[in-house]
Amino acid sequence: MKYIITKSVFLSLITIILLSCNSNYRGKDEPVNIQKEWALVIHGGAGVITRDLMTPERDSAYRKVLTEALETGGNILSGGGSAIDAVEKTIQVMENSPLFNAGRGAVFTNKGTNEMDAAIMDGSDLNAGSVAGITDIKNPISAARAVMEKSVHVMLSGKGASEFAVEQGLEQVDPSYFYTDHRYRQLTEAINREKNGTVGCCALDKQGNLAAGTSTGGMTNKKYNRIGDAPVIGAGTYANNSSCAVSATGHGEYFIRWTVAHDISALMEYSNMSLNEAADLVINEKLVKAGGTGGIVAVDKYGNIAIPFNTEGMFRGFVDSEGKQAVYIYRDE
Repeated sequence: MKYIITKSVFLSLITIILLSCNSNYRGKDEPVNIQKEWALVIHGGAGVITRDLMTPERDSAYRKVLTEALETGGNILSGGGSAIDAVEKTIQVMENSPLFNAGRGAVFTNKGTNEMDAAIMDGSDLNAGSVAGITDIKNPISAARAVMEKSVHVMLSGKGASEFAVEQGLEQVDPSYFYTDHRYRQLTEAINREKNGTVGCCALDKQGNLAAGTSTGGMTNKKYNRIGDAPVIGAGTYANNSSCAVSATGHGEYFIRWTVAHDISALMEYSNMSLNEAADLVINEKLVKAGGTGGIVAVDKYGNIAIPFNTEGMFRGFVDSEGKQAVYIYRDE
């Protein structure tokens, strides 16, 4: 018996074969090219975060602030606001809480001071700004945005960064503002459980623009004005409209050397990987093999979200235009 294959049938078969090949690049449960109006994802640090180390009261407190942060950014995006505005205001909520290692809750250095880093990046034009080692600006993420929008530089550090921030009208506080008993006990008792805590946010707005921001107090008991990955563009923070926005948390030296945030973007752009595949490969394979711990949150140009981490827990959450919203802390959630 002879079979006659018409031109239309032949083209349909070719299409099916091509789709089958491309399906290998899709992340788990990740719809490809299904555009969401907007999406936002956050993290509040990764590390040894387990139920046995968390009281019910503290668990509830973390979830409350994470939810407030999501609602802050979500309201901006749902109202047509920009991804940059959403990222900055969302991170400010976490910076203003003593629970997270950023802003108000920044950990102490070996000298008993607080030194904060932050970065922000606009995926529409790859403009970026960051600050490192600042000690007296209430919201480091806003200082990073000022560097991005009101200077010709990308990174400012120390006293110069603070001086610039004050000139831009940002709120300056006495360094004692950053003192909290919990963080000081971590220093005096040399507890490093939360040494890599950081806060971050990534957003996609209705205009199709991506943005990412990260803010941190660095490592507990750090010396020599150490600077981690958070303010380093391409390491702890990156955004590009052609691929994704990424904010990282973890052992910064590894994230810097492996350019983690940019690597995820590059795998998507040059290897045609989905966001989930690229993020999982970098965090759970490359970084683990290198000996690095931590995680990232990311959103791609379609509003797909990825939240991989290789630690016991990570404070995290997301919200999007489809009405989905969730907050998680532990690995088994």
